[in-house]
Amino acid sequence: MAMSSSNKISYPIRLFLWLLCYSLLMVCGFVSYQYCREKEFKAEELNLRLQLVNERILTDLGEGKSIEETVRSETSQTPELRVSLINRNGRVVYDNFAEYTDSIDHAKRSEIAGASERGAAYTVRRLSESTGQSYFYSATRGENGMIVRTAMPYDVSLLKLLEVDYGFLRIMGLMVVLMCVLGYFATRKIGRHISRLSAFADKAEKGEKIYDTAPFPDDELGRISNNIVRLYARLQQAIADRDREHREAFRQQQEKERIKKQLTNNINHELKTPVASIDICVDTILAHPEMEAGKRTEFLYRCKASAERLKRLLADVSVITRLDDGGMAIEMEETRLDRVIADVVAECEPMASAKGIQIECNSIEPTTIRANQDLLSSVFRNLIDNAIAYSGGNKIDIRCVSMNDNLIITVADNGSGVPDEHLPRLFERFYRIDKGRSRSAGGTGLGLAIVKNAVLLHGGTVEVEKLSSGGLIFTIILPAL
Repeated sequence: MAMSSSNKISYPIRLFLWLLCYSLLMVCGFVSYQYCREKEFKAEELNLRLQLVNERILTDLGEGKSIEETVRSETSQTPELRVSLINRNGRVVYDNFAEYTDSIDHAKRSEIAGASERGAAYTVRRLSESTGQSYFYSATRGENGMIVRTAMPYDVSLLKLLEVDYGFLRIMGLMVVLMCVLGYFATRKIGRHISRLSAFADKAEKGEKIYDTAPFPDDELGRISNNIVRLYARLQQAIADRDREHREAFRQQQEKERIKKQLTNNINHELKTPVASIDICVDTILAHPEMEAGKRTEFLYRCKASAERLKRLLADVSVITRLDDGGMAIEMEETRLDRVIADVVAECEPMASAKGIQIECNSIEPTTIRANQDLLSSVFRNLIDNAIAYSGGNKIDIRCVSMNDNLIITVADNGSGVPDEHLPRLFERFYRIDKGRSRSAGGTGLGLAIVKNAVLLHGGTVEVEKLSSGGLIFTIILPAL
């Protein structure tokens, strides 16, 4: 219950109460110290006055004056002054206020013992056994060992003399009030900071998102609070980015699995045609041993063509699998792009010439990029092979220009192009516009997919557009070295 009631009081109020208690404790301690110090000072002052009286009495006695005469002289101005004479044995031999008796030993009284040892001493307050009244005692030892002790009644007048200055207390009271006022405003400001931080911590503990938090005041605590909020916001952003990356990685993994499954199904489908062709040809040859030599040779050429198609298909599957699974393991090095293009063109020119197609390389300057030479060669080989096999034109134009730290390479033909609805799907695996025509030309359906994945692996992009003249233009953008 106590903790529950404590929690009902807001933190700024609790902070103020703690500061108030601390201030009061400090002021009370200081006042107590000052009171004791003032009391001691005034006691010393009274003792000094009584010591002067003691000295005069000792002097008068030393000059032969009687104790009665001396005491009358001293008490004429101060009637309440009590004078006692104590011998070496601690016995009172004279007291102007009481009948003394030799049977009372005063040697152990603090002021007597102190005077015997040090020559002078005093006691602030003690009840007199002979008079039944409290006195302030001051004792002085003479040269002959006789001790003169004077005393003043410890009554209201003496208390007023010894009490602390009440003006000082009033000043301290005003200081307490001032400290409370200043403390209230200070603790309210600090308390608001901490209350806001506490609310922020509760939200952070619950994992709530902090979308917008008003800035804290521009002071040390405010800057610390702002830093904490900013750090938490950055942490939230980092967690959100991590979760988004995990979701994206999971999505990519699922997409990769889907593509692999699709690739497997497509490969299985693509393999059926050449395998079936080879099987039919071999069965026919085996079933007709009397077949003419020319016909047998025709069937053997069909088997070889199907085997070549299988070889190309397996090679393309190997490349596309390598791009999917081993992208990080593919070695990159500084490569002369102009030489790669020149080598591929030289390799493809005989097949192009056989079909009456001219390959032109314009504006290709010596350029160096960071790439895998085999994959880069595969990109341009597939683009040129596709243009030779399917464009229906008589010219292939290859260009390369540098722009804004990028290399822009275009491969264009002047053929018939393709219908617009097929353009977005040209880079899909095993996608064919005319399946029968593509297979008859020896295509595997993976060439443009290899082009796209290889370009992406090199940090570039590839797009295809239909020219107004009817052909296709492939635009590749690669980062320059």
